[in-house]
Formats: sequence, C-alpha cells, structure tokens
Amino acid sequence: MERFDFYSPTKILFGKGREEEVGAQVKAFGGTKAVVVYGGKSAKESGLISRVEASLAAAGVEYLSLGGVQPNPRLSLAREMVEKGKAFGADFLLAVGGGSVIDTAKGVAHGVANPDVDIWDFWMGKEKLTKTLPIGVVLTISAAGSELSDSAVLTDEEHHAKRGLNTDLQRPCFAIMNPELTYTLPKYQVACGVVDMLMHTLERYFNPVTCNALTDEIAESVMRTVVKFGPTAVADSHDYQAMSEIMWAGALSHNNLTGLGNVKDFTCHQLGHEIGGMFDVAHGATLSAVWCSWARYCLSVNPARFARLGEKVFGLVNSGDVYADGNAAIDAAEQFFADLDMPTCLADLNIGEVTEEVLNALADGFTRGRTRTFGQFKNLDYEDALTIYSMANR
Repeated sequence: MERFDFYSPTKILFGKGREEEVGAQVKAFGGTKAVVVYGGKSAKESGLISRVEASLAAAGVEYLSLGGVQPNPRLSLAREMVEKGKAFGADFLLAVGGGSVIDTAKGVAHGVANPDVDIWDFWMGKEKLTKTLPIGVVLTISAAGSELSDSAVLTDEEHHAKRGLNTDLQRPCFAIMNPELTYTLPKYQVACGVVDMLMHTLERYFNPVTCNALTDEIAESVMRTVVKFGPTAVADSHDYQAMSEIMWAGALSHNNLTGLGNVKDFTCHQLGHEIGGMFDVAHGATLSAVWCSWARYCLSVNPARFARLGEKVFGLVNSGDVYADGNAAIDAAEQFFADLDMPTCLADLNIGEVTEEVLNALADGFTRGRTRTFGQFKNLDYEDALTIYSMANR
C-alpha cells in the first residue's frame, strides 16, 4: 500500500428526524449568525426551511436565508450571497440541499472570510485559500458527496467555465443525513445522483496503483451497493432502505476512503465539466455520457482492471481473456446507465448537433487551450480528449 493521508472531520448525524437538531449543531460549532443557503421552491414548500429556521431560532442562532441555487452552481449567485453574508456579519454557513447548494455555501464561506478576494480566484488558482467560515449541511440529495468531501465546483456561466477547488478547509463540520428528506426527488435527479456517486469511486478505482487490497475491496463494496440499490431508489424514492443505502454510499464515495493509497484520477469529471460548462446539463448525465467512451479508449492500459470491475461489481463470470472480459464490464456499466435512463453518449444529452467545432472546443477546454495534459490511469492530451469526445458523439 502506498503512503496516504486521510482526514475526515465531519460529524455525521444519520437517520429520521435528525434535521431537528441543526440549531444545536450550529451553536456547538461556534455559529451565532448563520447564512442558510438552499435551492428552489421544494425546500420551502416542504416546510424544511421553516423547520431549520425554527431550530436555529430555538438555539439562539440568528439566520439569513438565501435561496435560488441551481444545478451547475452559478458563480454570480455565490458572489451575490457573499456580499449579503458580509453585510449580515455571518460567522457560519449552513447548506440545506445537495451538492450544488453545498458547493455554493463553501464558496460563500470563503468569500465572507476573505472579503478582499474574488472567490473565483480561489477556483482559478490565483489565490490560495488559507481561511474560511465553518460549514454545516442538511443533505436533501444523495449524489455529489460534498457533505463529506474536500471539493467544491462552481460554474462561471459568463465564460462557460466549470472548475473545481479542493482543500480540507472546506470540509463541513457536520452533515445531517435523513433519507426521508430525499423522498420528493424526481426520478431523473435520483438517477443523476446514482451515476455521480458511482463515478466518484470509479475515478479512484482506475489508477496506476493496483496493490491496495483493502482499498479496492472497500471501493468495490461501495460500487456494488450503488449498483444494487440505485435502480430501486430510482424506481421508488420512498423506499427507505434504498434511499438510506445510496445516501451513505454517496457520502463515502467522495471523502477519499475509496481511494486511499491510490493516485486520484478524475479524468471523466474533467471531460464532463467541459460539457456541463458549455451546455448547462446535469453533472451526472455528463459523466455517464462520456465514461464508456473513456473506458473503451483506455482499456488497453490495464484490461485486467476492467475485468475485475465486471466480476466484483457487476457479477460477471470472467472467461480469462482480459480484453473480452474488460469489454464485457464496460458493456455492463453502459447497460446499467441505460437502465437508469441516463445518457450513454452525447446525443442522449439532448444538446443538439455536436459539430466538429464543438468537439474541438471541448477538447481545447479540457486541455486549457492545449497547455496541459490530464489523467493518471492514462494521461490525455488534446488529441486523446478529442478522440474520446468523438467516440461519445454517436
């Protein structure tokens, strides 16, 4: 096993009704003036925001509630919330929602704590984050795993750029995880979440290191759980066991546990971010649209790894021909995505005709204007990325 650091400080409160404890948790972590960040009308109409606000008030925590977060969270809205948070004198950020809400709250926390810095400079690497405000989460969507992760993604909608930031400073203090809060999600959103959490482990699983037996077993267990319970969750969002299993799997898939001792490779996320930034489509959908093309392009790097995925996660009986077995594993993953009604190619994203010009622009964005290569399992340059996008354009 390779050397690694593991840091997962988030306190987890899992189960029915735990959102009633949010005020006490904010107070316990030093919050006195909390900005509550949430998404659309469902959080209000369901009464969740009112219950959260009542809990905060009962704990003596002042609050300012700010809604409107959308998928592919907008930089412009985060900037607006930073200004309101500064004027309010916020000392705590509370995210009530899924990954987009949590990532927005992380951005707002950074902006309030660093009032003289534009938050996008942190995402672009122009400024190094050294301080932020504490963040808590009431999770309502199982998907991104941002409730336990060191990562956050924002989209500069003006320039069609989607970027990620990784730092332990933005790991939440606590995460309240009540599967019942996910019951109202539409099937498509549940399916996008299932893909996202599966991909968070796949991105760690396919890497150059293959000597981490326990880490591999943990990763395979998380993926098997997603493959087993994901379809049930999509079919019936009121199935408590299924929603519980994927909620916990989503959290573990992105706190680095499933990749300890490995070299993290988020190539498909980078490929997908370019599509999401350009066309504003759901993150999980961009991942399923490109993964199989990436996998087929990279199969020859380590076909035995793909064959093992088929055996350990999809229950395939391997023949001993690693190339045939690897291809069968990719086919099984593709069928899994299709059975969830998730895209398996660019055409499935309903983004219109993807021309050669668009494909070139995507590859150019992936390589930051042909100034970088990316990937650990297989390092990709502009031509590699263009080939993968072209393979996905069917």
